[in-house]
Amino acid sequence: MTYTIEKVTTLIGARRYGEKDANVGFILTDSRSLCFPEETLFFALKSCRNDGHHYIPEMYRRGVQNFVVTDVPKDYAQAYPDANFLKVLSPLKALQRLAERHRDEFDIPIVGITGSNGKTMVKEWLYQLMSPDLFVTRSPRSYNSQIGVPLSVWLMNEDTQLGVFEAGISKPGEMLALRDIIQPSIAVLTNLGAAHQENFSSMEEKCREKMILFHDVPTVVYDGDDEIINRTVNQLPDFKGEKIYWSFKDKKAPMYVKTVHKDAKSAAVVCYYQGQKIEYVLPFTDDASITNSIICAAVASKLGLKAEILEKRMAKLEPVAMRMEVVEGQHGCTLINDSYNSDINSLGIALDFMRRRPDQKDRRRTLVLSDIYQSGMSPEELYHQVSEMSVERGVQKFIGIGPDLCQQADEIRVPEKFFFTTVAQFLHSEVFASLRDEVILIKGARKFGFDQLTELLAKKVHETVLEVNLDAVVKNLNYYRSLMKPETKLVCMIKADAYGAGAVEIAKTLEDHRVDYLAVAVADEGVILRKNGITSNIMIMNPEMSAFKTMFDYDLEPEVYSFRLLEALVKAAEKEGITDFPVHIKIDTGMHRLGFDPKKDMDELIDRLKHQNAVIPRSVFSHFVGSDSDDFDVFSAMQFELFDTASKKLQSAFNHKIIRHIDNSAGIEHFPERQLDMCRLGLGLYGIDPRTNKTIYNVSTLKTTILQMRKVPKGESVGYSRKTILEKDSIIAAIPIGYADGLNRHLGNRRCYCLVNGHKALYVGNICMDVAMIDVTGIPCKEGDSVEIFGDHLPVTVLSDALDTIPYEVMTTISNRVKRVYFHD
Repeated sequence: MTYTIEKVTTLIGARRYGEKDANVGFILTDSRSLCFPEETLFFALKSCRNDGHHYIPEMYRRGVQNFVVTDVPKDYAQAYPDANFLKVLSPLKALQRLAERHRDEFDIPIVGITGSNGKTMVKEWLYQLMSPDLFVTRSPRSYNSQIGVPLSVWLMNEDTQLGVFEAGISKPGEMLALRDIIQPSIAVLTNLGAAHQENFSSMEEKCREKMILFHDVPTVVYDGDDEIINRTVNQLPDFKGEKIYWSFKDKKAPMYVKTVHKDAKSAAVVCYYQGQKIEYVLPFTDDASITNSIICAAVASKLGLKAEILEKRMAKLEPVAMRMEVVEGQHGCTLINDSYNSDINSLGIALDFMRRRPDQKDRRRTLVLSDIYQSGMSPEELYHQVSEMSVERGVQKFIGIGPDLCQQADEIRVPEKFFFTTVAQFLHSEVFASLRDEVILIKGARKFGFDQLTELLAKKVHETVLEVNLDAVVKNLNYYRSLMKPETKLVCMIKADAYGAGAVEIAKTLEDHRVDYLAVAVADEGVILRKNGITSNIMIMNPEMSAFKTMFDYDLEPEVYSFRLLEALVKAAEKEGITDFPVHIKIDTGMHRLGFDPKKDMDELIDRLKHQNAVIPRSVFSHFVGSDSDDFDVFSAMQFELFDTASKKLQSAFNHKIIRHIDNSAGIEHFPERQLDMCRLGLGLYGIDPRTNKTIYNVSTLKTTILQMRKVPKGESVGYSRKTILEKDSIIAAIPIGYADGLNRHLGNRRCYCLVNGHKALYVGNICMDVAMIDVTGIPCKEGDSVEIFGDHLPVTVLSDALDTIPYEVMTTISNRVKRVYFHD
């Protein structure tokens, strides 16, 4: 659907500057996702960290002519003669208002889904259940925020017969705007959990906020067995709609779940919707999936799906992969695996993700795509749009798989293109065999068997992997940003290979979210980042004199902590003809590790800096000794006083701004008054609160599998040197991880445990170089089952506490032979 610019101006209540006729078919808030500039309306959103107005010149150069702004550019008629500027008080509110008015155009069923967990799975399963009969428009991925919801609702068009949208909140006051945009005819509350609880005074307050989605809704769906939810629903003022609650206890419930029987691979569910029996087999056994299926059964039944059809489709439900994986491939390739769904909207998101990766310029961008089903467009129109999206996002090689793509080959305008009817045909082709040094996006409908492609293209490593959740990194980043003053800059520590998580991928994510500085330990770490396309400012915390030339060549900014280092650096820069090379001055206020003496060295330091022009101080900083503990508050105050005096003295000697920073992760929260110009985020970025040792958002999960299980009788020993003697008949499992992978030997002999199917399994015997043994007696498991060493369910702090050390040590010792798998929720 398109709107004239005049219509949009009226809908959002804007004042228009410019007289260019235009139609709006696409709305955009992120300049990096531009695809169809001639029909795009760009909303210049402002945040405490960024301002969309800064991107107007770039957007205009790329063909965008319509902008929603709070500030109209000066001389706009001369500078932007073909542009329209719609001036509003808040571009975000205007975006939401436009989506709300767009929603008004549709008299169709709309399902709004909220809850602490399960929103995306319920949404995707409803899509799988209903899309064979209806054209369904749904939120792409987890687009459920104040920005994501209006972008999702905007996707509805003339063909849409059912809308399914998520609504996520993190604090009070957010749901009302989402409710007005979605205007659901069916509102679903999946559950009530601990997520974002820190922003609510009680679970009841959070439940009331979520239930704003229920206001004036004809039908609501919720958990009748949850006491808080049930009580809150009954307290809704003037609610006159239909209540469909599910219950395992109340036989009179609109959705009564009578029985759930599980076997190894499936769950048989018998329930009654409004008295009608529904019996289905779900190809999943975990409790969350069973509950989500019950929600879907209730909603689908309300939408009119017959029980016999529902039962058949439930058996065919596919797992919802809510993450986009980045894995190392063979022959120098990088794989972006998004082979879990295939529709035009999610394709755009995946292409944007690939384009934003600052990989080496000599690596081609390759798209492997299957036929797209249920798009609501003719094949010619659909694949013409696919072609435009691919070309705009810089795809250089296109590999199409499926009969439809083969027939529409002429619509694809990518310079290098190949087409195959099946995956098998592609796998036996020279095109597959010749994949080299490429960034490959794998995007396909599950029925085509794209999982084979990833398995064959991925670099083969042993079965122990470190899964890194890049969205959790962003959540941790934003958590600390929320504690900082908006004007305060941030440097993120990614030394020691980003605390074991993989510096390149972490750096790409941080650069995408516009952090001000990255920091590594030595120059070689910085070089790796530069060679992988990272352009952010990079600070070298432990510069070596032998690496000066490297730092100059790759624009790596060294810390300077002594006169000897300063003198050598100046001489090296002068030899290269370099002037004003940025450096970061380190002051020793009590750590007594490295740094200038704040009382004795400042005058001489200033004098030396002033009498040369090879280097220039960019920042000055120091380290708190104990910002993570109240016990050192007096000492910390003394440290800050020393730093404050010394840094101000340095600043007074120079006309340019010198950034001052002393707060680390713990200091950001403990000493907000000392945040100054910039803070340094280290352990907190990776999900560990250094003051409490509790997990914020877990980033890294170390997993392996059970290789072999055996019965070992009482009195027998396990492992080298017979360190563990079994006190009873036991079942011992071997797992392919050892001290060469980073599993500390001191965890063996029952000093710590891992998790097998959610159960604690103690390490027995000495941990070997490549293998460890665990006691799985009484644990339901089998060979091939997954084992969590640390991660989402077993905090890394459990291991560090057992070792009487810090989480840093455990995280940074994971060896490079452990494959890193990166994903987005």
